[in-house]
Amino acid sequence: MPPTLIAEQLLNGLQFGLMLFLLAAGLTLVFGIMDLMNLAHGSLYMIGAYLMASIAQATGSFWLALPLALLATAVVGAVLEIALIRRLYRRDHLAQVLATFAVILVADDLVKMIWGPAPRMLNAPAALAGPLELLPGFFYPSYRLLIIGAGLACALLLYLLVARTRAGMLVRAGASNREMAAVMGVRVSRLFTAVFVLGAMLCALAGALLGPVLAVEVGMGEDILILALVVIVIGGIGSVRGAFVGALLVGIVDTAGRAFLPTLLNAFLPLDVAANLGPALAAIAIYVLMAAVLFYKPTGLFPARV
Repeated sequence: MPPTLIAEQLLNGLQFGLMLFLLAAGLTLVFGIMDLMNLAHGSLYMIGAYLMASIAQATGSFWLALPLALLATAVVGAVLEIALIRRLYRRDHLAQVLATFAVILVADDLVKMIWGPAPRMLNAPAALAGPLELLPGFFYPSYRLLIIGAGLACALLLYLLVARTRAGMLVRAGASNREMAAVMGVRVSRLFTAVFVLGAMLCALAGALLGPVLAVEVGMGEDILILALVVIVIGGIGSVRGAFVGALLVGIVDTAGRAFLPTLLNAFLPLDVAANLGPALAAIAIYVLMAAVLFYKPTGLFPARV
């Protein structure tokens, strides 16, 4: 197997893992701080991707559309939190799951009504359309490098926000003891809204950046939501550091498995069987990884820390 192919797939896994981190970070903060099981998180990812595609088409500029899509999704997230989500904070997890699942169905139908059932096209910036030579003879798509850089930058900024600022201190206080934080003067309702909006913007960023790589289509948030839930279970609920490590593990295992398992199986099985069995085993490997982590560390790799 060529070393360049291995390096390329590892970079693809890193890129996918960083995008998973953007989704999982917001989801784990919402779950860890608000004790809210928000299945509608993937719908915000879908809405961000659709807004990005529509604004980019209307303005003709990818770079102008990106911040506008993030701001628009932030507004959608704020309206959703104020109108519905804050009424669920004191409800049990079953009620939260049912209510946010209903949001998924409503969001999918609204997207169909506004944009139609057909997938939307979103093109990468023209300047990043070609490959970049990282090493002699090793080329990698420039746009995927942008995604990796953006993911790493967001991870660093989120760490600094949570660990080094007063706002982050309030977030950690709310995650540790919500009632005590309220007694100490923290405006919990505003904190919850801010965290929810931050999670919505991270979702929108992931959707906007992955739009040129994956299809922008109805229901795109559901499949990736499952992976985001796996990430926060592996990393530890409420832990941004755990979400980062878990996302990288899931991204690399999923991408490497889909790329390499068919080739390895082809040494023992017919080509058509290996081609079908490899991706299936790669999908199973993610859940085997989760089960192994939970067997040795039932609370995740980095529990109880933001």
